[in-house]
Amino acid sequence: MTDGADRDDTSRRWPRSVYEAGSEPDPRFTFANERTFLAWIRTALALLAAGIALEALEIPDHTALRLVLVVALSVLGASCSILAFFRWARAERALRESRPLPSPALAPVLAFGLAVAAIVIVVVLVAP
Repeated sequence: MTDGADRDDTSRRWPRSVYEAGSEPDPRFTFANERTFLAWIRTALALLAAGIALEALEIPDHTALRLVLVVALSVLGASCSILAFFRWARAERALRESRPLPSPALAPVLAFGLAVAAIVIVVVLVAP
């Protein structure tokens, strides 16, 4: 007698567009892809925490600039979270279809966004 948990029922897995493609990859690769996704989520949380911390620091004479930075860090955090899911799905689908992994579109966006935010923060802290 076969238990329902013993069979591979892709119709219950979400997103179907990922799990209905190709065949099951080596679990080690799937787990590595999941760890990468979780690392991006931690990065998103750190960006959101930085935005909240910056709002909590009431830097005098720079209220408008602080608000811009808070919004920028929050948007970067939200974008990182959303794009991390799409990156995970693209990589998982590529693994299932035995294709090369897609290039990381999220890394350059995040790198340049953080560089701009860091420069603005330094200018704010150094400017009298």
